[in-house]
Amino acid sequence: MATVRLLSDAEAEAIPAVKAVFDDIRATRKTDFINNFWRGLANDPAALKHTWESLKDAMTGDTALPPKVQEMIYIAVSSANACTYCIHSHTAAAKAKGMTDAEYAELVKLIGLAGQTNHMVTAMQIPVDEAFLVES
Repeated sequence: MATVRLLSDAEAEAIPAVKAVFDDIRATRKTDFINNFWRGLANDPAALKHTWESLKDAMTGDTALPPKVQEMIYIAVSSANACTYCIHSHTAAAKAKGMTDAEYAELVKLIGLAGQTNHMVTAMQIPVDEAFLVES
C-alpha cells in the first residue's frame, strides 16, 4: 500500500506543474501510460519535475550507453537496493528495449556474484591493488 496518494489524470490536469511533466513523460515515452511512481511523486510537483528532468537527461537522447544497457544497470542497482517496484518496472523496460531471456539470466547471475564477492571482500577488508588505483 502506498504511503502517498497516487494522483489520477483528472487531479494531475488540475495542477499545471504536474500536467506539464505528465505531458512531457507521455511525449518522451510515446505512450499515454503514467506509472505509479510518477503519480505518487506528483504530490510534490517540484520533486516530480526535478526527478523527471534528471531521469530524462540520463536515459534519453544522446547518451553513451544504449537504452537496453541503461535499463539493465537500473535493474542491478535496484536489486542491490531491494526496490521491488524498480526491479519490475526496469525489467519490463529492458525487455521492451530488446533484452533477451538469456541476457536477463546472465544479468541475474552477475548481480548475485557481484553481491557475494562484494560481501566477501568487505568482510576480509582486502586492500585495493595499486594497479587498480586511478591516478588523476
